[in-house]
Amino acid sequence: MKLKSVLTLIAASCLAVLPVAGKAATAGDFPSKPIRFVLPFGPGSGTDTSARYYAQKISELAGVPVVVENRPGGNGFIAVKSVLDAPADGYTVFIGSNSTLATNSAVFKDMPYDPAKDFEPITLMLKTPGVLSVPEDSEFKTVRDLVDHAKKNPGILNFGSGSAGYQLMGEFFNQINGIDAANIPFKGAGETITAVASKTVDYGFAEVTSTQTLAQSGRVRALVIADEHRAPPLPDAPTSAEAGIPEFRIYVWTAAVARADTPADIMEKLEGYFHDVSLLPETEEFFAKFGQKPQLGGSKELREFNREDIDLWERIARNANIEKQ
Repeated sequence: MKLKSVLTLIAASCLAVLPVAGKAATAGDFPSKPIRFVLPFGPGSGTDTSARYYAQKISELAGVPVVVENRPGGNGFIAVKSVLDAPADGYTVFIGSNSTLATNSAVFKDMPYDPAKDFEPITLMLKTPGVLSVPEDSEFKTVRDLVDHAKKNPGILNFGSGSAGYQLMGEFFNQINGIDAANIPFKGAGETITAVASKTVDYGFAEVTSTQTLAQSGRVRALVIADEHRAPPLPDAPTSAEAGIPEFRIYVWTAAVARADTPADIMEKLEGYFHDVSLLPETEEFFAKFGQKPQLGGSKELREFNREDIDLWERIARNANIEKQ
């Protein structure tokens, strides 16, 4: 496949340049110069909005500028390389997501980085649950309607996904319910939800932030939120337990990490800044409108969560017989 060859070339080029050990650094007067937030998505993306909010608040706390640097493309490899090439001094922070820090491990066999070994966790910033949506006038009024139809008509239905992560989210749903449906790929969650609204696909997977506008305007209907709590922007959508599939809990998330060899005292300072911002009442209010919830766990919690999430995505991919590229 052409895509496969392109991805292989990207991975190979990134492998050619290994991170150089940074000059030894200690917390001391850290930070004393601007901090860089590098992220693998373009301006206007959900991760970009999150990064810019935290950058502004941390700048106010730390007393130095915090600059957001967008390096999209290459399945996150370009942004990752930029971070791993920078000194391990805490002034370059990677604002990653489940795709770059977990899902990529399930779909690429020649990764130019190891998310568990090359990065030291700072904190899990935000989580938003996955959402299964159908066209507003779909015959499927509940998850059970969709599943029953799929079982009676195996291989007839299709679902939309805007990335490898969303495809695996769909495969997870299908595996739980024992149904067979074809994946139709799109360029991003927004395009997927538009395809659902136009009935290009029977159902689709995204997250609350990408789903809420068309759901609130009455063009799509959210059949289930992949969480134990309902999402305020989609109040009528049942939780996975309410829909009869309590095990369908899966998330899109944003986290902050730095190079693995960054000094511990600097990591502790960075973790403290993120924690303080997450505790602000206005932070919860700001992200609630996007269906996101600030997370209060630190580096230890992120390390455990990330490992479990990598295991989950890899298990889904194996069960779906998805061959790593």
